[in-house]
Amino acid sequence: MRYGWFCQGGCFLTFKKRASTMNCLKKKRNKNREVIIMKKRMISVWQATFCMALLLGNAAVAGEAGRVGSLKGPTSMGLLSFMEKEKEAEEPNFKFEMMTAADELSAKFIKGEIDFALIPANMASILYHKTEGNVQVADINTLGVLYLVTGREDIRSVADLQGNTVYMTGKGQTPEYVLRYLLEANGLAEEDVTVEFKSEATEVVSVLAQEPSAIAVLPQPFATVACAKSGNKNMVLSDLTKEWDAVGTGTLVTGVTVVKKDFAQANPELVEQFLEAHEASAAFVNENPAETARLTVSYGIMEQAEAAEMAIPKCNITYLDGKDMQEALTGYLQVLMEQNPDSIGGTIPGEDFYYNENGKENKN
Repeated sequence: MRYGWFCQGGCFLTFKKRASTMNCLKKKRNKNREVIIMKKRMISVWQATFCMALLLGNAAVAGEAGRVGSLKGPTSMGLLSFMEKEKEAEEPNFKFEMMTAADELSAKFIKGEIDFALIPANMASILYHKTEGNVQVADINTLGVLYLVTGREDIRSVADLQGNTVYMTGKGQTPEYVLRYLLEANGLAEEDVTVEFKSEATEVVSVLAQEPSAIAVLPQPFATVACAKSGNKNMVLSDLTKEWDAVGTGTLVTGVTVVKKDFAQANPELVEQFLEAHEASAAFVNENPAETARLTVSYGIMEQAEAAEMAIPKCNITYLDGKDMQEALTGYLQVLMEQNPDSIGGTIPGEDFYYNENGKENKN
């Protein structure tokens, strides 16, 4: 006689078979337990790896220099003393890249290829909205730099532009919006003036060299270069900042420095180090135009030191941070929004748009 029992499946099991079956079930349970433990460990490793990737993506790697991107012109000129010191350092803390197009610079900044970007003021607001608030303005580096340039004696201000063609750069950026605003302030509609955009300021300079009677809006130092190259003694420089001030719309802001919020939070010491060096460099430029002019040539910003020295006092290179920065930039963006909300990304940015808004006061 065999002793045993029926399993749930209806099959008859002997004691021997039962022991074998129990061993199999125990091994299966142990195997399942090992799989679960292994999965938990894999999840933990993945989570740790993901967190580390985020940390490295937002923080400068120890021993690596902060990456600074600027535009060829006044924003880069304000960095020249800073750049020279880093160039001479045995272990530089920053490396610099100069570009001619604001779109290229902003794209590199968004991709994380640039840590500090010196860009047009309105573009900073646009990037703030595109990144859902992950962009902060650290300082204002240039104020009004735009000039109306022409060899025509009948053109002395924006009010005289009706029925004419104006050559300029900066489509969708500060230069265009400043001109559009001043046209409206002087009672002119967009259709009253034809605006022809060029990709670089040097192209506009070439137009004026070939045809001195042409009309252009140029930033410094290129406005001064255009006058020097034309050979026309009647070439007129009309300061659009003065026209802006005459309308009574607050401070005209051209360029700002931006950082990503998460980068700034992860690298506060590096950001503060940059700001201190930037402030010192801007002061050096304004106090030493002859030496700065030499540097503009060696760094390929301008061809002639003499023209550069003449242009530097007109470049409005500055350093504003904290409350001074916020007051000036908020007022400027408000003017642009009233003209065209799309020019600043739709709305005025929030308080978090301003880095260290309760920090040190402007020393200038």
